[in-house]
Amino acid sequence: MNMKHLLWIEPCRPVAEVQQCIKAEGYQVQHAADLTALLNCCSQQQPEIVALATELPQMQMPDLVLLLKKRYPACQIIVLVDKTQHQQAAQSLNNGAIDYLLKPFNTKQLQNILRNVASMSLGLKELVAVSAGSRQVLQLANRAAQTDATVLLHGESGTGKEKLARYIHNVSPRRDKPYVAVNCAAIPENMLEAMLFGYNKGAFTGAVNQQIGKFESANGGTLVLDEISELPLALQAKLLRVLQERELERLGSNQKIKLDLRVITASNKDLRLLVEQGLFREDLFYRLDVLPLSWPALRERKDDIIPLAEFFIQKYADGKYLLSKEAKQLLLQYHWPGNVRELENVVQRALVMARGIEVQAMDLNLPVQPKAVDAALGNNLKRSKKNAEFDYILGVLSQCKGHRAKAAQALGVSTRALRYKLAAMREHGVDIDAVA
Repeated sequence: MNMKHLLWIEPCRPVAEVQQCIKAEGYQVQHAADLTALLNCCSQQQPEIVALATELPQMQMPDLVLLLKKRYPACQIIVLVDKTQHQQAAQSLNNGAIDYLLKPFNTKQLQNILRNVASMSLGLKELVAVSAGSRQVLQLANRAAQTDATVLLHGESGTGKEKLARYIHNVSPRRDKPYVAVNCAAIPENMLEAMLFGYNKGAFTGAVNQQIGKFESANGGTLVLDEISELPLALQAKLLRVLQERELERLGSNQKIKLDLRVITASNKDLRLLVEQGLFREDLFYRLDVLPLSWPALRERKDDIIPLAEFFIQKYADGKYLLSKEAKQLLLQYHWPGNVRELENVVQRALVMARGIEVQAMDLNLPVQPKAVDAALGNNLKRSKKNAEFDYILGVLSQCKGHRAKAAQALGVSTRALRYKLAAMREHGVDIDAVA
C-alpha cells in the first residue's frame, strides 16, 4: 500500500499534536519552509494534499495556489488563514484551493477538513473540473454536501448534472447509503406516482404485490429527481407535501412512512419562467431552490475540454491514444451544442477512426459549425458583389476604348476615384491593360 503524503507549508514544522492528527488520517507529513523546498517536494513526492499555512516571501498565497494547480492538477490544496486574510482565502479558492481552515483551529477541525478533502478526491474520479468556473461550482457543491438541504441543479442537457449529483452524494456523510436517480421525463405519467411513492397490493388494477417507491429505496441516502420540470402539477403538490412533512403514504395505504434523505433535483429548463407561465408550482420551486447550483455549458468552460477528452481516451482506450495539436485546436474551437455528452461521443468515434496512436483533427469528424457556414456564405457574397463591380467597370472601360476620363464620367465618379479602383482591381489580379 502506497503511503499518502501531506505537504505542510510553513517556516516552522507543525506542532506535534497537528502532526499526530495528520498521521492518524493516514498521511505521512512532509514539511517545506520555502518555495524551493515546496517545489522539490511536490516534484519528488507528488503529495495528495498541500496545506498552505502561510504566505511565502517569494509569492503570495493565491498566486502560489494557481502555480501548484497548473503544475500538479491532481493535488488538493487547503489554505490556512486567519480572520484578516479573507481576501487571500477567497482568491485562493478561485484559483483552485479546495477548502480553507480558519486559524486558530483544533485537531477536530483539521480532522474534519482532511476527511472532507479525501471524500472530494474520491468524488472527482468521475468528474473533470479544471476551469475556474467548474472549480467554483464544486466548492459550492462540497459545502452543500455537508448539509441535508435540498439542492437544485441547473444546466443545459449533456453538461453532466447527474455526475454533479453523484459527486454531491459521494462527498456527503450519506456516501455509504443508497443513491437513487429518477428521470421524471422517462416514466409515463400514469406510472410516475406509483414509481415514486410505491403502492400496496390491490391499490389499482395490476397491483398484485406490494412495491416500495423510489423515495423509500433512497431512504437514508440521496434521491435525485432529474428533469423535475416534467413532473405533472398534481404530482408536484404531493411532492411538496412529502418534502415538507418528510413522510409519505404508499398508494392504497394510510400508513405514514418516515423519510430521512437528501433530495437533489435537476432541470435544463428555467423553473422561474415555468412558474411565471403557470406550469410549475411556485411553492414547490421555493422548496427546491434552497441551494441552487448552475453547471456551466462546455463552451463556457473551455479549460475543461482537453482534460475531458483525455479522460474519455483513458476511459475507452486505457490512455493508449494521444490528441494531436490540430485535434486539440479543433476541439477548443468547436461550440459543443451537445456539451460533455457530445464530446464523449466524438472521442469514442475518433478512437475508432484513428489510424495511429495519435488522434488527428480529421478523426474527430466534427460537423461544420453554423457560424462558420454563415461566415463562408458571407464571404462568398462579398466576393460575388466585388466581382460584379469589377466586371461592370471593365465593361464601361471597354466601351470607352480604355479612356479613363470618359469611363469615369460614364461611371459617375472622379478620375482619381476610378484610378484608385483600378489599382485595387490590379491587386486582385484583374488585367486592366487587356481592356481596349
